[in-house]
Formats: sequence, structure tokens, C-alpha cells
Amino acid sequence: MDGFLLTYDGFDPRTEGLREALTSTGNGYLCTRGAAEWEDADGVHYPGTYAHGGYNRETTMMGGLPVLNEDLVNLPNWLVLQVRVEGEDAIRFDDVELLGYRHEYDIRHATVLRRLRFRDHAGRETTLTSRRFVSMADAHHAGIEWTLVPENWSGHVEVISALDSRVTNSGVPRYRQLEGRHLNPVSPRTFGPEVIALKAETRQSNIYISQATRTRVFQGGEQLPATRTLYQMEDYIQQVLAFDVRQGEATRVEKMVAFYTSRDPAVSDTLVRAARSAARHSDFAGASERHGAAWDELWRTCDVGASGNEQVQLLLRLHIAHLLQVCSPHTADLDAGMPARGLNGEAYRGHVFWDEMYAFPFLSVRLPEVARGLLMYRYRRIGEARAAAREAGFRGAMFPWQSGSEGVEETQRVHLNPLSGRWEPDLSRNQRHVNAAIFFNIWNYFQATSDYAFLESYGAEMMLDIARFWASIAHFNSARERYEIHGVMGPDEFHEKYPGAQQGGLRNNAYTNVMVAWLCDIAAKLPSLLSASSAEGLRARLGIGDDELALWQDMSRRMFVPFDSGGIISQFEGWDELEELDWDAYRAKYENIQRLDRILRAEGDDPDRYKIAKQADTVMLFFLFSDEELREIFERLGYDYGSDTAARNIAYYDQRTSHGSTLSFVTHAGVLAALDPESSWERFLVALRSDVDDIQGGTTQEGIHMGVMAGTLEVVQRYYAGTQIRDGVLYFTPRLPSGLDGLSFPLQFRETPLLVTLGGGQLTVAVHPDGASHPIRAGIPGDVRELCPGDRAVFGLA
Repeated sequence: MDGFLLTYDGFDPRTEGLREALTSTGNGYLCTRGAAEWEDADGVHYPGTYAHGGYNRETTMMGGLPVLNEDLVNLPNWLVLQVRVEGEDAIRFDDVELLGYRHEYDIRHATVLRRLRFRDHAGRETTLTSRRFVSMADAHHAGIEWTLVPENWSGHVEVISALDSRVTNSGVPRYRQLEGRHLNPVSPRTFGPEVIALKAETRQSNIYISQATRTRVFQGGEQLPATRTLYQMEDYIQQVLAFDVRQGEATRVEKMVAFYTSRDPAVSDTLVRAARSAARHSDFAGASERHGAAWDELWRTCDVGASGNEQVQLLLRLHIAHLLQVCSPHTADLDAGMPARGLNGEAYRGHVFWDEMYAFPFLSVRLPEVARGLLMYRYRRIGEARAAAREAGFRGAMFPWQSGSEGVEETQRVHLNPLSGRWEPDLSRNQRHVNAAIFFNIWNYFQATSDYAFLESYGAEMMLDIARFWASIAHFNSARERYEIHGVMGPDEFHEKYPGAQQGGLRNNAYTNVMVAWLCDIAAKLPSLLSASSAEGLRARLGIGDDELALWQDMSRRMFVPFDSGGIISQFEGWDELEELDWDAYRAKYENIQRLDRILRAEGDDPDRYKIAKQADTVMLFFLFSDEELREIFERLGYDYGSDTAARNIAYYDQRTSHGSTLSFVTHAGVLAALDPESSWERFLVALRSDVDDIQGGTTQEGIHMGVMAGTLEVVQRYYAGTQIRDGVLYFTPRLPSGLDGLSFPLQFRETPLLVTLGGGQLTVAVHPDGASHPIRAGIPGDVRELCPGDRAVFGLA
């Protein structure tokens, strides 16, 4: 095993959807599920292609009420490649006897391969090998190569190469009652004898999508002059290439495809542009070579070497590949956010949530231009965030819990409980902590890059307007002499409101209030970090006076944090009045209790009654901040923070958390790294395998979980290697788990490329000789050194 190959032997219809999601091919511009080219969407197979920003809104009438949803659109299916032998029906899995089948995913170059031997109804035995990639070298290109070998026959073959826009969004069963048609046909066209093209338009957002393909057949290295027959409708076009094959001799089919949308720069007519691009496309071998070289370059920047466990190494690289398929250098200028389920499924409708904060630490020190681009997605929507705050009676910028094309709130008002079959109110838009996450991402991007240009032009404006929002949603309780925040939810989505309450939201969610205390401290000091002219201009533009800066400073010292009688931080005010759940009884009754909320509601009960958490909420504080940072925050607030505060709180909530979100395993793996290394490693392995094993029972086939994939990389980087940036210093406090012998990874700190190696009781930091000219400061606590290009520092570890 070379650490870069995911393999499946044998075809299994029950897991095909999962395999399609895990073997998707993408390049940060678009992504296509790893579906077989010869299969249609049918309940087993689901070919889907998605591009950043390709959203469309549709309304469904439900019970006489209009339900509006914006979806990331399933784009026309460009994969269609089918074979007919001697005029019979096109070959499908269901119609042949499989003699051998292997489905591989080359992680190194994001290439999906299928090798199958089959016997058809006439007893003909054939080997078909399929290779496919979406080009990382050219964002608009993709290619498929088939190698067809008739084993015991010779005869006449037809290959069907098509583009199909008769697709819908139907990949998530619980959404199927909602409108899934998002495309209107525009036109099919041919360009010369070889190129066919198809143009469609999203029904509401009016985005044009065009695809064009050139299909050729080769035998013995020579192109065959195959007979071509055309068939087209307004939403479908195909070319049939007819030729003869001989027993034992290989025939190659190449389908080279080009994609353009009306969101792309430097494009007049997307159809003509795609056709011209497809006609100019090099052959499969040349395009594949350039694609591979582009991936090799990315791996030099982004690989994480983990020695001592081949399976861990493989899955870390799988997660890196998926992150780069969604957020590559091609993404930087696209006006793209990071959809929580990537670009290879329709769960969460392709919306952007808070869990991008799990990906920023990896991207900021490897592909800072991509991290900057994701932050610009937020900045371009600050107008909608300000409007949302105003309409809710607040000031500043209130970013949405679910964001799509325009940055308005896309969260549904109702959602379907698949256990009860009932539509229930969705109050999750009250998770205002997304605003704190955006502030956190901007600040930590700046710490990693020292990108003053971004901070002065965009970042500081967002941060100050987010602080202003929190100051306006908070109110001062004179009896406590503390600031409080009411009517919000924390990350734990089991608690949307108080038991029996009509109104959604909770009082004083601890995670939210502590985050606000932290960010208000930074916001109050932020103008002093900018140049005098930038600070003056920004304060004038936003109307920020000294009184507002003083208010933020006061909030940083006097936010209210609830505690129970035993000194445990209460997840929210009133938590200690809730009932304890009989966890053993529910574990005995149900095979999987991760989604306790759905179980309880299906039983006619209410999760709001109990001291239960879906995922890490209060514990998130111990994940995002070091012990030293939290001690500073709590002491500034006037609360005790003892040597056992972290351990006691983490243990308390660990016993009351169902881990209904895979993110929760990431968080607990991180916070337990120093407290309970073995338990940390167990949680890490669950998180690492959560998508490849589909531990939530069918959700991964609807789109991989970007947060948990990126989160596993963050646990390795932040907790096992101990990487942290503080006060301009790159610190390492390694806690290598017993399951690993060593770690090695490149990163870039403030324009300076480094290689970090951990193992054998020592840490080595090597600065690339061709890096930035300025020195950096890096080391372990108590031993910080100044390093220049070419320097190599070795630190002994206790």
C-alpha cells in the first residue's frame, strides 16, 4: 500500500451511493460523484455534478403553504458513456453477469478507476477498464478513458457518448417532497463532426451552464474513423460511434469534456466557449499528465505524513484530497464558500455553515490564498448581514446560519424527521455563534499570514461589525452587573428552546458568551493594529466612536457565564434545572442513539427536557482555545479557572453527549489529547472513519462531511503536533499518540515555508532556503528561536 489508494472489490448495490461520494473527482471549481458512466440515477446509482455558486431557488406548496428553498443544483450529467454490442441494449450492471469487479480511487491524483469483466446474455465475455478525472490543471476540463477488450468474441460495437440535462435534485430522500427541478433546457448543438454541446439554464437564478464533449476511438494507437450518428432533444444530445472490435485486442475510447457557466470570467457565450475548449482539448494521456502534475504540486504543499499506521495515513490523505477537491487554488477567485457537505451531494442543500472553521487552520498555513477567498465570500455578503441585523432590531452584521448565493438566511422553517415522518419546526437559525466563528476565522487567518492588506481592506470591517452586532444583541443586567445574551442556540442542536416554551432560543449559552467576551477584547484593540489612516477611515466609515470601543472592552470583562452549584460551566442558563436522561435504557432500546432528538420526538417526548447534547457545545471552548488563553479570558471576566477546570467540564459533558454530529468526535479527540491520550485516539479513529464507514447510517452518500474531514487534519496539526500561533510565535507542544510513530508535514507561516517533523523524542523545524527573507520565531514553550531561510532547529521533547 502506498498510502494513496482506496479500493473496493465486488459490486454492492447497498453501498454504491457511499462509494460514489467517497470516490468523487473535483478540482475546486466543480466536482462529480464517482458514479459509473453507464448508469442513470435509479436509487442505487446517483450521478451528480456540482459547481461552486451554482444555486437556484424553487418553491414547493406544502399543506397550502409555500416553502422556499435554495439548492446547489445538480448540473447536467456529462458522464454518459455506454456500450452496445451487436445492436443489443446498452450494457448495465443489472443486465450482465459480473465475472470480476474492482472500483479504485487514486487519492494522489483524484482519479476514479473501474475494472470489470462481464458475460452478457449471448455468452460474450468482455473486460472494460474506465479511468476518469476532473482536471486540477485546467478548472474547466475533465476526461474519461475506456479500454474495451472482447475476450471470446469479435463483432460490431456502438459507443453512446451523451450530455444529459434531464436531471433533478433527488439525491436526499427526505427532500423529495420538495421541488427538485432546477434546470430549463436552452439548446443542444454540434460543432463539426466530433464535438457535441449542451446548454441549460437554472430556472430562477438564470445561470447558464454549458458542457461540450469530443469523443474519439483508438485501436493500436491510431484513431478509428468510426461512423457517427447524432440524436438530440432540447435537453439531451448524444453521438453514437460505431466500429468493429477483434477478440483479444484493446480498443480505447476517449471522452474529453469542457464546462463553463455564466459566472465564469472572460466568457461571452458559454456554449461556444465550451465547444471551442473541447475541440482544442489535448488527448487523454496529455491531459491526465498535466492533471497529475498539478496534484503533485498540491501534495508538496499539503501532505501530512503519519508513520506507524497505514490505515490512518490513507484516510488522512483521503480527507486532504476531498478538502482540496472543494477548496483548491481554483477556488480562490470564485466567490465561493465551503459547503458543509462538499460538492458531491445535496445534503444541507449545498449551504455554507460555521464548520468551515475546522478547515481554516489547515488552509491558512498551506493555501492562504484559498482561505482568503473563503473569507471574501463572507465579505461580499456583508450588506445582507447588515440588513438582517437591522430587520431583527440589531446593529452591525448578523451573518446567516445557512448561507448560499446571496448571504441571506437559507435555513428552512421546517424539516422532516425521518423517524416520525412528521415535518417539525426548525429553529436552528438562532445559532448566532456563526458570527463568532467568522470573526475567529478572520483573526486566525491574520495570525497565520500577517496579511495586513486583507485586514485593512476587508477583515477589520467584518470583525468590527460582528462585534457591534454582539454588543447590540447583548443587554446589561444591572442586578448581576453583567452582560447577557438571550434568544440564541449553541452548537448543541438538541436544545432549541426551554421545555414547553413557545419562543425559540436560550439564555446565556456559555460557548456563545465566552466567544463574545474573547472577540470583544480583540475588536476593542483592533483599530490600534491598523495603520493610522486605515483605522481613521474605517472608524469614520462605520461610525465607531470611543464609547463603542469602551463598551466592547467592558463586555470583554463583564459577560455573564452560567455555572452550576458544583462549579461546572452550565451549557446555558437553566441547564441545571433539566432532567437527567436514562442513557443505559436508551442504549439498550436503540442500536444507535446519536440522533436522540429524533428518537425522543418520535416517542412523543421532547429533547429540550433533558441534560443531553447532540455535540460538543461548552466543550468547543476547550477545543478552540488553549488552557492559557481560556484562563486569561475567565480571569478577565472575574471567574475562577482552576487547573482542573478543563478536565472536569470535559468529563461532565462527555457523559451527556450523544455525538449526533461527527464534528463532536473531532472536538473530543482534540480536548482529550492532553487529558486522556488513549480516549483521544479512540475518538480520533471514529472521526477518521466516520465517512468512509458511513457511521451515521446513510448520510455520507448524500455528501461527505467537510467539517469532520478537515477536523481530523486539525486534530493532527493542532493537538498531536501541538501547532499553535500566539503573539507572533509558532509554538509546538506535541502530544504524539501511541498509535503513531511520527508526523511530518509542510506549512507556511507568514510567507515562510517550513517542514515540521516529529518523532523519536524530538521535533525538527526546517525553514525552506528559498522562503521569505524575514526571520520567524518558532519553538516549544520555554525554547523559542529565531529562524531564517535555510535554518534547521531541533528541539528535544520530554
